[in-house]
Amino acid sequence: MKIKTKLTLGVGLLFFLIVLLVALGVKQIHSLADDTENILTANYNSMDYSRNMLKELDKIETEQQSPTQFFEYLKLQNRNITEIGEKELTRNLTEDVVLFQKDPANPKNSIQIRKDLNDIMKLNMDAINRKSIVASKTADSGIFWISITGTLCFVIAFTLLINLPGNIANPIKALTESIRQIAAKNYSQRVHFEGHDEFGDLATSFNTMAEKLQEYSNSNLEKLMMEKKRIETLINNLHDPVIGLDAQHTILFANEEALKISGLQAEAVIGKSAQEIAISNDLIRMLLQYISEDSTLKNKEPLKIYADRKESYFEKQLVPILITPTGETEKKAVGAFIILRNITAYKELDTAKTNFIAMVSHEFKTPIASMKMSLQLLENESIGMLNEEQKQLVSGIKDDTKRLLRTTGELLNITQVETGNTQLKIESCPIHTIVENAVEATHLLAAQKAISLEVVLPENLPEIHADLEKTTWIVSNLISNAIRYSYENSSILVKAVLQNDTVQISVQDNGMGIAPQYKNKIFDKYFRIPGSEKEGTGLGLAISKEFIEAQGGSITVASELGLGSTFIITLKV
Repeated sequence: MKIKTKLTLGVGLLFFLIVLLVALGVKQIHSLADDTENILTANYNSMDYSRNMLKELDKIETEQQSPTQFFEYLKLQNRNITEIGEKELTRNLTEDVVLFQKDPANPKNSIQIRKDLNDIMKLNMDAINRKSIVASKTADSGIFWISITGTLCFVIAFTLLINLPGNIANPIKALTESIRQIAAKNYSQRVHFEGHDEFGDLATSFNTMAEKLQEYSNSNLEKLMMEKKRIETLINNLHDPVIGLDAQHTILFANEEALKISGLQAEAVIGKSAQEIAISNDLIRMLLQYISEDSTLKNKEPLKIYADRKESYFEKQLVPILITPTGETEKKAVGAFIILRNITAYKELDTAKTNFIAMVSHEFKTPIASMKMSLQLLENESIGMLNEEQKQLVSGIKDDTKRLLRTTGELLNITQVETGNTQLKIESCPIHTIVENAVEATHLLAAQKAISLEVVLPENLPEIHADLEKTTWIVSNLISNAIRYSYENSSILVKAVLQNDTVQISVQDNGMGIAPQYKNKIFDKYFRIPGSEKEGTGLGLAISKEFIEAQGGSITVASELGLGSTFIITLKV
Protein backbone atom coordinates (compact mmCIF):
# COMPACT_ATOMS: atom_id res chain seq x y z
CA MET A 1 0.00 0.00 0.00
CA LYS A 2 1.27 3.44 -0.90
CA ILE A 3 2.24 5.84 1.90
CA LYS A 4 -0.21 8.40 0.58
CA THR A 5 -3.04 5.81 0.77
CA LYS A 6 -2.06 4.86 4.32
CA LEU A 7 -2.06 8.47 5.43
CA THR A 8 -5.37 9.17 3.69
CA LEU A 9 -7.13 6.17 5.26
CA GLY A 10 -5.75 6.68 8.76
CA VAL A 11 -6.26 10.43 8.94
CA GLY A 12 -9.60 10.19 7.09
CA LEU A 13 -10.99 7.60 9.53
CA LEU A 14 -9.81 9.64 12.49
CA PHE A 15 -11.40 12.73 11.01
CA PHE A 16 -14.72 10.88 10.46
CA LEU A 17 -14.80 9.63 14.06
CA ILE A 18 -14.04 13.09 15.39
CA VAL A 19 -16.91 14.54 13.35
CA LEU A 20 -19.18 11.70 14.56
CA LEU A 21 -18.14 12.35 18.15
CA VAL A 22 -18.92 16.03 17.83
CA ALA A 23 -22.32 15.36 16.19
CA LEU A 24 -23.27 12.79 18.84
CA GLY A 25 -22.27 15.11 21.63
CA VAL A 26 -24.29 17.98 20.17
CA LYS A 27 -27.36 15.71 19.75
CA GLN A 28 -27.22 14.41 23.34
CA ILE A 29 -26.77 17.90 24.71
CA HIS A 30 -29.80 19.08 22.77
CA SER A 31 -31.87 16.13 24.15
CA LEU A 32 -30.89 16.96 27.72
CA ALA A 33 -31.68 20.61 27.10
CA ASP A 34 -35.17 19.70 25.79
CA ASP A 35 -35.93 17.47 28.83
CA THR A 36 -34.74 20.15 31.21
CA GLU A 37 -36.79 22.79 29.43
CA ASN A 38 -39.93 20.61 29.70
CA ILE A 39 -39.48 20.30 33.45
CA LEU A 40 -38.87 24.00 33.91
CA THR A 41 -41.49 25.48 31.57
CA ALA A 42 -44.31 23.02 32.38
CA ASN A 43 -44.24 21.28 35.74
CA TYR A 44 -42.17 23.71 37.69
CA ASN A 45 -44.37 26.66 36.67
CA SER A 46 -47.55 24.78 37.65
CA MET A 47 -46.10 24.05 41.10
CA ASP A 48 -45.06 27.65 41.47
CA TYR A 49 -48.55 28.91 40.55
CA SER A 50 -50.13 26.44 43.04
CA ARG A 51 -47.85 27.56 45.91
CA ASN A 52 -48.60 31.21 45.19
CA MET A 53 -52.38 30.50 45.17
CA LEU A 54 -52.08 28.82 48.59
CA LYS A 55 -50.33 31.90 49.93
CA GLU A 56 -53.00 34.18 48.51
CA LEU A 57 -55.76 31.97 49.98
CA ASP A 58 -54.18 32.33 53.44
CA LYS A 59 -54.15 36.11 53.04
CA ILE A 60 -57.82 36.14 51.97
CA GLU A 61 -58.88 34.12 55.02
CA THR A 62 -56.74 35.87 57.61
CA GLU A 63 -56.31 39.39 56.29
CA GLN A 64 -59.56 39.72 54.29
CA GLN A 65 -57.35 40.59 51.25
CA SER A 66 -58.80 41.00 47.77
CA PRO A 67 -58.72 37.75 45.69
CA THR A 68 -57.48 39.60 42.59
CA GLN A 69 -53.93 38.19 42.73
CA PHE A 70 -55.36 34.70 43.39
CA PHE A 71 -57.36 34.82 40.18
CA GLU A 72 -54.29 36.01 38.21
CA TYR A 73 -52.37 32.88 39.25
CA LEU A 74 -55.47 30.78 38.48
CA LYS A 75 -55.55 32.19 34.92
CA LEU A 76 -51.84 31.33 34.49
CA GLN A 77 -52.46 27.79 35.67
CA ASN A 78 -55.34 27.38 33.19
CA ARG A 79 -52.85 28.30 30.39
CA ASN A 80 -50.11 25.93 31.63
CA ILE A 81 -51.94 22.53 31.56
CA THR A 82 -49.32 20.03 30.27
CA GLU A 83 -49.95 16.75 32.07
CA ILE A 84 -52.77 14.10 31.75
CA GLY A 85 -55.42 14.71 34.43
CA GLU A 86 -54.17 18.24 35.13
CA LYS A 87 -57.04 19.72 33.12
CA GLU A 88 -59.70 17.99 35.28
CA LEU A 89 -57.93 18.98 38.49
CA THR A 90 -57.74 22.59 37.33
CA ARG A 91 -61.45 22.56 36.39
CA ASN A 92 -62.37 21.20 39.86
CA LEU A 93 -60.26 23.94 41.38
CA THR A 94 -62.11 26.59 39.37
CA GLU A 95 -65.51 25.20 40.46
CA ASP A 96 -64.47 25.09 44.14
CA VAL A 97 -63.24 28.68 43.90
CA VAL A 98 -66.68 29.73 42.62
CA LEU A 99 -68.31 28.00 45.59
CA PHE A 100 -65.86 29.72 47.92
CA GLN A 101 -66.81 33.10 46.52
CA LYS A 102 -70.50 32.40 47.17
CA ASP A 103 -69.99 31.19 50.70
CA PRO A 104 -66.58 32.36 52.08
CA ALA A 105 -67.61 31.54 55.63
CA ASN A 106 -68.00 27.86 54.91
CA PRO A 107 -64.66 26.19 55.87
CA LYS A 108 -65.40 23.18 53.68
CA ASN A 109 -64.96 25.35 50.54
CA SER A 110 -61.50 26.52 51.68
CA ILE A 111 -60.45 22.99 52.55
CA GLN A 112 -61.55 21.76 49.14
CA ILE A 113 -59.54 24.47 47.36
CA ARG A 114 -56.41 23.45 49.31
CA LYS A 115 -57.00 19.83 48.42
CA ASP A 116 -57.31 20.74 44.70
CA LEU A 117 -54.06 22.72 44.82
CA ASN A 118 -52.22 19.88 46.55
CA ASP A 119 -53.50 17.46 43.92
CA ILE A 120 -52.15 19.72 41.14
CA MET A 121 -48.77 20.05 42.89
CA LYS A 122 -48.55 16.29 43.46
CA LEU A 123 -49.38 15.61 39.81
CA ASN A 124 -46.59 17.95 38.60
CA MET A 125 -44.11 16.64 41.20
CA ASP A 126 -44.70 13.11 39.93
CA ALA A 127 -44.18 14.39 36.38
CA ILE A 128 -40.90 16.06 37.41
CA ASN A 129 -39.64 12.83 38.94
CA ARG A 130 -40.63 10.87 35.86
CA LYS A 131 -38.97 13.36 33.46
CA SER A 132 -35.82 13.44 35.64
CA ILE A 133 -35.51 9.71 35.20
CA VAL A 134 -35.87 10.15 31.40
CA ALA A 135 -33.21 12.91 31.38
CA SER A 136 -30.85 10.72 33.41
CA LYS A 137 -31.31 7.88 30.94
CA THR A 138 -30.66 10.32 28.08
CA ALA A 139 -27.43 11.48 29.80
CA ASP A 140 -26.31 7.90 30.42
CA SER A 141 -26.96 7.02 26.80
CA GLY A 142 -25.01 10.07 25.64
CA ILE A 143 -22.07 9.27 27.90
CA PHE A 144 -22.03 5.69 26.63
CA TRP A 145 -21.98 6.54 22.93
CA ILE A 146 -19.55 9.42 23.37
CA SER A 147 -17.25 7.12 25.35
CA ILE A 148 -17.44 4.43 22.67
CA THR A 149 -16.68 6.94 19.90
CA GLY A 150 -13.91 8.64 21.94
CA THR A 151 -12.29 5.28 22.67
CA LEU A 152 -12.25 4.44 18.97
CA CYS A 153 -10.69 7.84 18.21
CA PHE A 154 -8.06 7.25 20.91
CA VAL A 155 -7.22 3.75 19.65
CA ILE A 156 -6.87 4.92 16.06
CA ALA A 157 -4.86 8.03 17.04
CA PHE A 158 -2.58 5.97 19.30
CA THR A 159 -2.04 3.44 16.53
CA LEU A 160 -1.13 6.21 14.08
CA LEU A 161 1.15 7.84 16.68
CA ILE A 162 3.05 4.62 17.28
CA ASN A 163 3.35 3.35 13.72
CA LEU A 164 3.13 6.29 11.33
CA PRO A 165 6.19 8.35 12.46
CA GLY A 166 8.39 5.27 12.41
CA ASN A 167 7.11 4.16 9.02
CA ILE A 168 8.05 7.54 7.59
CA ALA A 169 11.06 8.64 9.69
CA ASN A 170 13.03 5.38 9.75
CA PRO A 171 13.36 5.04 5.95
CA ILE A 172 14.22 8.74 5.71
CA LYS A 173 16.90 8.34 8.40
CA ALA A 174 18.35 5.30 6.64
CA LEU A 175 18.32 7.13 3.32
CA THR A 176 20.02 10.21 4.87
CA GLU A 177 22.82 8.08 6.31
CA SER A 178 23.29 6.39 2.95
CA ILE A 179 23.52 9.76 1.23
CA ARG A 180 26.23 10.79 3.73
CA GLN A 181 28.14 7.63 2.88
CA ILE A 182 27.89 8.40 -0.83
CA ALA A 183 29.04 11.99 -0.17
CA ALA A 184 32.06 10.48 1.62
CA LYS A 185 32.79 8.52 -1.57
CA ASN A 186 31.64 5.19 -0.14
CA TYR A 187 29.92 4.20 -3.37
CA SER A 188 29.30 0.61 -2.21
CA GLN A 189 26.53 1.82 0.12
CA ARG A 190 23.02 0.48 -0.63
CA VAL A 191 19.58 0.88 0.94
CA HIS A 192 16.96 -1.86 1.29
CA PHE A 193 13.31 -1.03 2.03
CA GLU A 194 10.65 -3.72 2.12
CA GLY A 195 7.33 -3.06 0.46
CA HIS A 196 6.12 -1.46 -2.71
CA ASP A 197 5.48 2.05 -1.48
CA GLU A 198 7.23 5.28 -2.43
CA PHE A 199 10.24 4.45 -0.26
CA GLY A 200 10.73 1.22 -2.16
CA ASP A 201 10.81 3.15 -5.45
CA LEU A 202 13.20 5.69 -3.89
CA ALA A 203 15.51 2.91 -2.69
CA THR A 204 15.59 1.39 -6.17
CA SER A 205 16.51 4.76 -7.73
CA PHE A 206 19.13 5.43 -5.04
CA ASN A 207 20.81 2.05 -5.51
CA THR A 208 20.91 2.57 -9.27
CA MET A 209 22.61 5.94 -8.76
CA ALA A 210 25.14 4.44 -6.32
CA GLU A 211 26.01 1.66 -8.78
CA LYS A 212 26.63 4.19 -11.56
CA LEU A 213 28.78 6.34 -9.25
CA GLN A 214 30.79 3.28 -8.25
CA GLU A 215 31.35 2.36 -11.88
CA TYR A 216 32.38 5.93 -12.67
CA SER A 217 34.74 6.05 -9.69
CA ASN A 218 36.40 2.77 -10.62
CA SER A 219 36.78 3.79 -14.25
CA ASN A 220 38.48 7.10 -13.31
CA LEU A 221 40.65 5.84 -10.44
CA GLU A 222 43.61 5.01 -12.66
CA LYS A 223 43.39 8.40 -14.36
CA LEU A 224 43.21 10.17 -11.02
CA MET A 225 46.25 8.31 -9.72
CA MET A 226 48.18 9.31 -12.83
CA GLU A 227 47.24 12.97 -12.35
CA LYS A 228 48.22 12.75 -8.67
CA LYS A 229 51.67 11.45 -9.58
CA ARG A 230 52.02 14.16 -12.21
CA ILE A 231 51.22 16.89 -9.68
CA GLU A 232 53.60 15.37 -7.11
CA THR A 233 56.39 15.31 -9.71
CA LEU A 234 55.69 18.93 -10.61
CA ILE A 235 55.82 20.03 -6.97
CA ASN A 236 59.02 18.07 -6.28
CA ASN A 237 60.75 19.69 -9.27
CA LEU A 238 60.08 23.19 -7.98
CA HIS A 239 63.20 24.96 -6.72
CA ASP A 240 61.24 26.65 -3.94
CA PRO A 241 60.15 24.73 -0.81
CA VAL A 242 56.40 24.00 -0.82
CA ILE A 243 54.33 22.55 2.05
CA GLY A 244 50.62 21.71 1.70
CA LEU A 245 48.15 21.60 4.60
CA ASP A 246 44.48 20.70 4.91
CA ALA A 247 41.90 22.67 6.91
CA GLN A 248 42.98 20.91 10.15
CA HIS A 249 46.70 21.68 9.48
CA THR A 250 47.51 18.10 8.59
CA ILE A 251 50.52 18.00 6.26
CA LEU A 252 49.38 16.68 2.88
CA PHE A 253 52.64 17.05 0.97
CA ALA A 254 56.11 18.57 1.22
CA ASN A 255 58.46 18.67 -1.74
CA GLU A 256 62.13 17.71 -1.61
CA GLU A 257 63.32 21.29 -1.09
CA ALA A 258 61.01 21.71 1.91
CA LEU A 259 62.20 18.41 3.40
CA LYS A 260 65.84 19.40 2.87
CA ILE A 261 65.66 22.76 4.65
CA SER A 262 63.51 21.35 7.47
CA GLY A 263 65.68 18.30 8.05
CA LEU A 264 62.65 15.99 8.00
CA GLN A 265 61.83 12.77 6.20
CA ALA A 266 58.72 12.37 4.04
CA GLU A 267 57.41 9.33 5.93
CA ALA A 268 57.70 11.25 9.22
CA VAL A 269 55.77 14.24 7.92
CA ILE A 270 53.10 13.28 5.38
CA GLY A 271 49.74 12.68 7.02
CA LYS A 272 50.91 14.00 10.39
CA SER A 273 49.56 17.01 12.26
CA ALA A 274 51.67 20.14 11.79
CA GLN A 275 51.20 20.98 15.49
CA GLU A 276 52.72 17.63 16.39
CA ILE A 277 55.71 18.15 14.08
CA ALA A 278 56.16 21.75 15.34
CA ILE A 279 57.01 20.49 18.83
CA SER A 280 60.41 19.29 17.61
CA ASN A 281 60.93 21.35 14.43
CA ASP A 282 61.61 25.09 14.50
CA LEU A 283 60.74 25.69 10.83
CA ILE A 284 57.27 24.11 11.06
CA ARG A 285 56.67 26.01 14.30
CA MET A 286 57.55 29.34 12.67
CA LEU A 287 55.33 28.57 9.67
CA LEU A 288 52.37 27.71 11.92
CA GLN A 289 52.87 30.99 13.75
CA TYR A 290 52.91 32.77 10.40
CA ILE A 291 49.61 31.09 9.39
CA SER A 292 47.93 31.99 12.68
CA GLU A 293 48.81 35.70 12.33
CA ASP A 294 46.10 38.11 11.20
CA SER A 295 46.24 38.82 7.46
CA THR A 296 46.71 42.55 8.11
CA LEU A 297 49.62 41.97 10.49
CA LYS A 298 51.55 39.22 8.72
CA ASN A 299 55.29 39.34 9.26
CA LYS A 300 56.90 40.52 6.03
CA GLU A 301 60.45 39.98 7.27
CA PRO A 302 62.34 37.23 5.41
CA LEU A 303 62.68 33.88 7.15
CA LYS A 304 66.32 33.15 8.00
CA ILE A 305 67.25 29.44 7.85
CA TYR A 306 70.65 27.75 7.97
CA ALA A 307 70.65 25.82 4.69
CA ASP A 308 73.30 24.79 2.16
CA ARG A 309 75.93 25.37 4.88
CA LYS A 310 75.12 29.06 5.12
CA GLU A 311 72.42 31.41 6.30
CA SER A 312 69.69 31.49 3.68
CA TYR A 313 66.73 33.84 3.44
CA PHE A 314 63.24 32.85 2.34
CA GLU A 315 60.20 34.96 1.60
CA LYS A 316 56.96 33.40 2.91
CA GLN A 317 53.78 33.22 0.85
CA LEU A 318 50.53 31.66 2.12
CA VAL A 319 48.11 30.56 -0.61
CA PRO A 320 44.68 29.48 0.70
CA ILE A 321 42.84 26.76 -1.23
CA LEU A 322 39.19 27.69 -1.74
CA ILE A 323 36.67 25.50 -3.56
CA THR A 324 32.96 25.71 -4.28
CA PRO A 325 31.44 22.33 -3.33
CA THR A 326 29.04 20.74 -5.80
CA GLY A 327 25.53 22.03 -5.27
CA GLU A 328 26.66 25.01 -3.18
CA THR A 329 27.28 28.66 -4.00
CA GLU A 330 29.73 29.82 -1.33
CA LYS A 331 33.45 29.05 -1.40
CA LYS A 332 34.85 26.89 1.38
CA ALA A 333 38.44 26.79 2.67
CA VAL A 334 39.78 23.23 2.46
CA GLY A 335 43.42 23.95 3.18
CA ALA A 336 46.44 26.00 2.11
CA PHE A 337 49.99 25.65 0.92
CA ILE A 338 53.06 27.66 1.87
CA ILE A 339 55.71 28.66 -0.64
CA LEU A 340 59.16 29.68 0.59
CA ARG A 341 60.92 31.71 -2.10
CA ASN A 342 64.69 31.59 -1.77
CA ILE A 343 65.86 35.21 -1.84
CA THR A 344 69.34 34.58 -0.47
CA ALA A 345 71.00 35.82 -3.65
CA TYR A 346 68.95 39.02 -3.63
CA LYS A 347 69.67 39.49 0.08
CA GLU A 348 73.39 39.14 -0.57
CA LEU A 349 73.19 41.64 -3.42
CA ASP A 350 71.23 44.05 -1.22
CA THR A 351 73.82 43.74 1.52
CA ALA A 352 76.61 44.34 -0.98
CA LYS A 353 74.74 47.38 -2.32
CA THR A 354 74.29 48.77 1.18
CA ASN A 355 77.95 48.25 2.03
CA PHE A 356 79.00 49.85 -1.26
CA ILE A 357 76.78 52.89 -0.67
CA ALA A 358 78.09 53.25 2.88
CA MET A 359 81.70 53.02 1.72
CA VAL A 360 81.26 55.41 -1.21
CA SER A 361 79.31 57.91 0.89
CA HIS A 362 81.92 57.84 3.60
CA GLU A 363 84.71 58.27 1.06
CA PHE A 364 82.86 61.18 -0.60
CA LYS A 365 82.59 63.18 2.60
CA THR A 366 86.31 64.00 2.79
CA PRO A 367 86.76 65.46 -0.75
CA ILE A 368 83.41 67.26 -0.51
CA ALA A 369 84.51 68.87 2.78
CA SER A 370 87.79 69.87 1.11
CA MET A 371 85.88 71.40 -1.81
CA LYS A 372 83.67 73.30 0.61
CA MET A 373 86.69 74.72 2.42
CA SER A 374 88.28 75.76 -0.89
CA LEU A 375 85.10 77.56 -1.93
CA GLN A 376 85.05 79.40 1.40
CA LEU A 377 88.64 80.58 0.75
CA LEU A 378 87.67 81.79 -2.73
CA GLU A 379 84.68 83.69 -1.31
CA ASN A 380 86.88 85.36 1.34
CA GLU A 381 89.12 86.61 -1.55
CA SER A 382 92.17 85.79 0.55
CA ILE A 383 93.94 84.44 -2.51
CA GLY A 384 92.78 87.06 -4.95
CA MET A 385 89.83 89.04 -6.23
CA LEU A 386 87.07 87.31 -8.24
CA ASN A 387 85.17 88.91 -11.07
CA GLU A 388 81.40 88.60 -11.31
CA GLU A 389 81.47 85.65 -13.63
CA GLN A 390 83.85 83.79 -11.33
CA LYS A 391 81.66 84.58 -8.32
CA GLN A 392 78.65 83.08 -10.12
CA LEU A 393 80.64 79.95 -10.87
CA VAL A 394 81.77 79.70 -7.26
CA SER A 395 78.17 80.13 -6.06
CA GLY A 396 76.97 77.36 -8.39
CA ILE A 397 79.76 75.03 -7.24
CA LYS A 398 78.92 75.85 -3.63
CA ASP A 399 75.25 74.88 -4.17
CA ASP A 400 76.27 71.63 -5.85
CA THR A 401 78.64 70.92 -2.96
CA LYS A 402 75.84 71.41 -0.42
CA ARG A 403 73.60 69.13 -2.42
CA LEU A 404 76.32 66.46 -2.62
CA LEU A 405 76.95 66.74 1.11
CA ARG A 406 73.22 66.41 1.91
CA THR A 407 72.88 63.44 -0.44
CA THR A 408 75.92 61.78 1.13
CA GLY A 409 74.42 62.26 4.59
CA GLU A 410 71.12 60.76 3.48
CA LEU A 411 72.89 57.76 1.96
CA LEU A 412 74.81 57.18 5.19
CA ASN A 413 71.58 57.42 7.18
CA ILE A 414 69.79 54.96 4.94
CA THR A 415 72.64 52.46 5.26
CA GLN A 416 72.28 52.70 9.03
CA VAL A 417 68.57 51.96 8.69
CA GLU A 418 69.04 49.03 6.30
CA THR A 419 71.78 47.41 8.38
CA GLY A 420 69.89 47.95 11.63
CA ASN A 421 72.78 49.94 13.09
CA THR A 422 70.82 53.10 13.84
CA GLN A 423 72.27 54.67 16.95
CA LEU A 424 69.74 56.62 19.02
CA LYS A 425 70.41 58.78 22.03
CA ILE A 426 67.02 59.06 23.71
CA GLU A 427 66.81 61.90 26.23
CA SER A 428 64.44 64.65 27.37
CA CYS A 429 64.43 67.30 24.66
CA PRO A 430 62.74 70.73 24.66
CA ILE A 431 60.39 71.18 21.74
CA HIS A 432 61.47 74.81 21.35
CA THR A 433 65.10 73.78 20.86
CA ILE A 434 64.25 71.22 18.17
CA VAL A 435 61.97 73.52 16.16
CA GLU A 436 64.18 76.62 16.50
CA ASN A 437 67.32 74.74 15.41
CA ALA A 438 65.46 73.27 12.42
CA VAL A 439 64.12 76.69 11.39
CA GLU A 440 67.57 78.26 11.83
CA ALA A 441 69.10 75.61 9.55
CA THR A 442 66.62 76.35 6.75
CA HIS A 443 66.01 80.10 6.99
CA LEU A 444 68.58 80.94 4.26
CA LEU A 445 66.92 78.45 1.89
CA ALA A 446 63.55 80.05 2.62
CA ALA A 447 64.94 83.54 2.12
CA GLN A 448 66.10 82.66 -1.39
CA LYS A 449 62.41 82.13 -2.40
CA ALA A 450 61.07 84.93 -0.18
CA ILE A 451 59.16 82.35 1.89
CA SER A 452 58.28 83.28 5.46
CA LEU A 453 58.59 80.66 8.20
CA GLU A 454 55.88 81.08 10.83
CA VAL A 455 56.48 79.32 14.14
CA VAL A 456 53.70 78.71 16.69
CA LEU A 457 54.95 77.16 19.93
CA PRO A 458 52.91 77.30 23.16
CA GLU A 459 54.93 78.20 26.25
CA ASN A 460 53.78 75.25 28.40
CA LEU A 461 54.87 72.43 26.08
CA PRO A 462 56.53 69.56 28.01
CA GLU A 463 59.78 67.97 26.93
CA ILE A 464 59.69 64.86 24.78
CA HIS A 465 61.78 61.68 24.90
CA ALA A 466 63.68 61.64 21.63
CA ASP A 467 67.06 61.82 19.91
CA LEU A 468 67.70 65.56 19.74
CA GLU A 469 70.05 65.51 16.73
CA LYS A 470 68.01 63.14 14.57
CA THR A 471 64.64 64.71 15.46
CA THR A 472 66.03 68.16 14.60
CA TRP A 473 67.27 66.74 11.27
CA ILE A 474 63.81 65.27 10.56
CA VAL A 475 62.02 68.58 11.22
CA SER A 476 64.66 70.40 9.17
CA ASN A 477 64.17 67.92 6.31
CA LEU A 478 60.39 68.45 6.38
CA ILE A 479 60.84 72.23 6.31
CA SER A 480 63.34 71.91 3.41
CA ASN A 481 60.86 69.80 1.45
CA ALA A 482 58.10 72.34 2.16
CA ILE A 483 60.33 75.16 0.88
CA ARG A 484 61.31 73.12 -2.18
CA TYR A 485 57.69 72.45 -3.19
CA SER A 486 56.22 75.85 -2.18
CA TYR A 487 55.71 78.87 -4.40
CA GLU A 488 57.74 82.06 -4.00
CA ASN A 489 56.43 84.71 -1.59
CA SER A 490 54.36 82.11 0.26
CA SER A 491 54.50 81.03 3.91
CA ILE A 492 55.17 77.83 5.84
CA LEU A 493 53.64 77.17 9.26
CA VAL A 494 55.60 75.17 11.84
CA LYS A 495 53.73 74.50 15.07
CA ALA A 496 53.58 72.10 17.96
CA VAL A 497 50.59 71.09 20.10
CA LEU A 498 50.08 68.85 23.12
CA GLN A 499 47.73 65.94 22.32
CA ASN A 500 46.98 63.70 25.34
CA ASP A 501 50.39 62.23 26.30
CA THR A 502 52.08 63.09 22.98
CA VAL A 503 53.39 66.20 21.24
CA GLN A 504 52.60 66.75 17.56
CA ILE A 505 54.99 68.83 15.44
CA SER A 506 53.47 69.81 12.10
CA VAL A 507 54.92 71.48 9.00
CA GLN A 508 52.26 72.98 6.73
CA ASP A 509 52.91 74.50 3.29
CA ASN A 510 50.72 76.00 0.60
CA GLY A 511 52.43 74.30 -2.33
CA MET A 512 51.22 72.00 -5.07
CA GLY A 513 50.15 69.16 -2.73
CA ILE A 514 50.26 65.42 -3.31
CA ALA A 515 47.91 63.40 -5.53
CA PRO A 516 45.87 60.77 -3.61
CA GLN A 517 47.47 57.80 -5.42
CA TYR A 518 50.93 58.80 -4.15
CA LYS A 519 50.18 59.41 -0.45
CA ASN A 520 50.98 55.83 0.56
CA LYS A 521 54.22 55.75 -1.44
CA ILE A 522 56.01 58.96 -0.48
CA PHE A 523 57.67 57.29 2.52
CA ASP A 524 59.17 54.54 0.31
CA LYS A 525 62.88 54.62 -0.39
CA TYR A 526 63.92 56.34 -3.64
CA PHE A 527 60.34 57.24 -4.50
CA ARG A 528 59.73 60.58 -6.18
CA ILE A 529 56.39 61.84 -7.43
CA PRO A 530 56.24 61.32 -11.21
CA GLY A 531 56.58 64.55 -13.15
CA SER A 532 58.34 66.31 -10.28
CA GLU A 533 61.32 68.33 -11.44
CA LYS A 534 62.49 69.23 -7.95
CA GLU A 535 65.87 68.04 -6.68
CA GLY A 536 66.24 65.25 -4.16
CA THR A 537 67.10 61.58 -3.81
CA GLY A 538 63.77 60.29 -2.56
CA LEU A 539 65.42 59.15 0.68
CA GLY A 540 64.62 61.99 3.08
CA LEU A 541 61.08 60.95 3.99
CA ALA A 542 62.02 57.24 4.17
CA ILE A 543 64.84 58.04 6.59
CA SER A 544 62.58 60.34 8.61
CA LYS A 545 59.96 57.61 8.96
CA GLU A 546 62.53 55.03 10.09
CA PHE A 547 64.09 57.42 12.65
CA ILE A 548 60.73 58.49 14.06
CA GLU A 549 59.38 54.92 14.36
CA ALA A 550 62.66 53.82 15.98
CA GLN A 551 61.91 56.41 18.70
CA GLY A 552 58.38 55.01 19.21
CA GLY A 553 56.69 57.84 17.29
CA SER A 554 54.93 58.20 13.97
CA ILE A 555 54.85 60.48 10.94
CA THR A 556 51.79 61.08 8.77
CA VAL A 557 50.77 63.35 5.92
CA ALA A 558 47.55 65.16 5.05
CA SER A 559 47.49 66.66 1.59
CA GLU A 560 45.14 67.77 -1.14
CA LEU A 561 46.30 68.33 -4.68
CA GLY A 562 46.68 72.08 -5.34
CA LEU A 563 46.16 73.09 -1.68
CA GLY A 564 49.44 72.11 -0.07
CA SER A 565 50.53 69.45 2.40
CA THR A 566 50.88 69.02 6.17
CA PHE A 567 53.38 66.57 7.65
CA ILE A 568 52.80 65.66 11.30
CA ILE A 569 55.35 64.09 13.66
CA THR A 570 53.99 62.51 16.85
CA LEU A 571 56.34 61.75 19.76
CA LYS A 572 55.70 60.65 23.33
CA VAL A 573 56.13 63.05 26.21
